[in-house]
Amino acid sequence: MSARGFIIGAPRSGSGKTTVTLGTVSALVRRGMGVRAVKSGPDYIDPAFHAAATGAPGLNLDSFAMPPALIDALAGEAAREAELVVIEASMGLFDGVMGTPGRTGAVADLAARLGLPVVLVVDVSGQSQSAAAVVRGFATHDPQVRVAGVILNKVASERHRLQASEAIAALGIPVLGALPREGALSLPERHLGLVQAGEHPALEAHFAALAERAEAHIDLDALVALAQPVPLPSASVVPLDPPGQRIALARDVAFSFAYEHLVAGWRRAGAEIVPFSPLADEAPDEACDALWLPGGYPELHAGRLGAARRFRDGVRLFARTRPVHGECGGFMVLGESLEDADGATHEMLGLLGHATSFARRKLNLGYRRVETLAASPIGPAGARLRGHEFHYAVVTRSGDDAPLVALADGQGKEMGTAGSRRGTVSGTFFHVIARE
Repeated sequence: MSARGFIIGAPRSGSGKTTVTLGTVSALVRRGMGVRAVKSGPDYIDPAFHAAATGAPGLNLDSFAMPPALIDALAGEAAREAELVVIEASMGLFDGVMGTPGRTGAVADLAARLGLPVVLVVDVSGQSQSAAAVVRGFATHDPQVRVAGVILNKVASERHRLQASEAIAALGIPVLGALPREGALSLPERHLGLVQAGEHPALEAHFAALAERAEAHIDLDALVALAQPVPLPSASVVPLDPPGQRIALARDVAFSFAYEHLVAGWRRAGAEIVPFSPLADEAPDEACDALWLPGGYPELHAGRLGAARRFRDGVRLFARTRPVHGECGGFMVLGESLEDADGATHEMLGLLGHATSFARRKLNLGYRRVETLAASPIGPAGARLRGHEFHYAVVTRSGDDAPLVALADGQGKEMGTAGSRRGTVSGTFFHVIARE
């Protein structure tokens, strides 16, 4: 039997989707409901908060980077394991990259493909009845996307709530809640977004406060009632072949950006995942036949990583005979050195010849398409992959290693070659999400 689901979207970023989502799922879990929360688009941090709030693994669905069959399979797997699936949008409801219809990365693609209703979170600060015009535009913009309800955010007074609610209700779209501006709760942030769930000093108390706020100001029964069945696919899909039979996976607060759908896909394909902590100065398990260093925040822990002798010696020994791959933060650590935000330079693994700096930072953000130039843990030569980049660090010395991929942006515009490879070692700032 399939779970039912809905999407929490908004006209724009900063409308309050994350706090509404976390408050809603926390409140429903407190009622004893089995909830699976999902993030639309490329994001590591929100799914970790979703997982902490629901007790179920976080998950991403991305209509740009994932082929439709993978979307169907992952959504169906989530539906088999829960009573309710709640998908949180990124950015605005229709925001994505121009290109193939249905593969823009916008959460509207998921709403249309999966047939799920959208609950629109509308920040009504600075407006009242005009919010109805915003809702009308979003409700009629795409006939395949159904806006089934609205939650008002940052309501200043009871009069403000009534003015906005009555104007929206006249459209035939129910207002399911209204969150007051006073008493709003927020999560701490840093340069890649929110501080990670595992680092939050009082996460359970924060979830409890969000749940109480949702219970007080959102009609949760009406919200659950509008959910629709999530379609169940006939087959599972492995998004990326596992790089080995036993995969050593770095996993701690410096290396936490590993997509759940990739790791779960490796397990489904028969691989065993063996986590280890570089920050605890652990070496990868010698019984493994591949090593994956995911992204994260190594720039915040560069001194500890530089001093972690067992970790460094263990990875260097591993790389003599077996494949090692680093994504983004992992790529930085594979290089010769890393300059932190204070300008201090720390020696890294030296398995690739580049050097990186967070002190001279520049934002690199966006969807990416790549074609591999040689075999590596992300695929054979000529593999076509989709994913994204999101980093502030820059390469200050490129070294003389061969490039790993030919890079293009989300619309296919060529961006040259990127990444590095040397012997068994490879790395790139590119985060892979799935094969094309």
